[in-house]
Amino acid sequence: MHHIAVLQKEVIQYLDPKPNENFIDATIDGGGHATIILEKNGPRGEVLGIEIDKQLFRSLKTKDRLVLVNDSYLNLKEIVERKKFRKIAGILFDLGMSSWHLEESGRGFSFLRNEPLDMRYHSQSPLTAKKIVNYYSFVEIEKILREYGQEKFSQRIAKEIIESREIQPLKTTWQLAEIVRKAVPVNYERGRINPATRAFQAIRIAVNDELNNLKKVLPQALEILDKNGRLVIISFHSLEERIVKNFFRENKDFLKILTKKPINPSLEEIKNNPRSRSAKLRAAIKQ
Repeated sequence: MHHIAVLQKEVIQYLDPKPNENFIDATIDGGGHATIILEKNGPRGEVLGIEIDKQLFRSLKTKDRLVLVNDSYLNLKEIVERKKFRKIAGILFDLGMSSWHLEESGRGFSFLRNEPLDMRYHSQSPLTAKKIVNYYSFVEIEKILREYGQEKFSQRIAKEIIESREIQPLKTTWQLAEIVRKAVPVNYERGRINPATRAFQAIRIAVNDELNNLKKVLPQALEILDKNGRLVIISFHSLEERIVKNFFRENKDFLKILTKKPINPSLEEIKNNPRSRSAKLRAAIKQ
């Protein structure tokens, strides 16, 4: 049911878990990566797994040596202190969306299902996709689409959203997907991706403040890692990727970079799990 853990071989290669070492999986999702780490860091090594989504968290299976926390990785340092989780040999961030969110959450992450426009990972958070499309100004919506979605037709889509909501409020994913389709040219991206892909990505990033959260957590990760501890980050779009690349570059006095260029999934992995195709892994060791 969950997102197949991407780049499994590569994650283990770069995290390099040894017996009795402790690791953090800051985005545990279905637990795929954590399970493999636990196979390598026994008999006493632990994995601290963080999952922001309450519903997804409840579905996780408890395992020996797995410490589960329902919280945002934004509070990484505070979680580690609260749990007295020490001697951290490695931290993994898999920034990909879970298949569960797309297929089972019912929260409007996918334009393939007709669902309410929610898109929150954290159900207590006040901002929803519905709020953005119904109440944000043209300028705000256009900026979200352009900056977070790298959407060339951000102005046309924003204008169509504003005009449509004056007729009736936007409530569902299919309404939004249809608006986007009307706003963009017929041969959008030469048919390579669904016209709604970038707009949905952009609004989801805005709802969950994903890029700012990543910028805020990376310094915490570097701080709590032990000397010679490893940091492995899998990103799925170029904005996240750039944040990671810049962070590594800006901290080159403290980090030995293991990946000159980001590592991509093999053709075989992409064939078995098409969602892995945009995954990029970067890794570094704390000096």
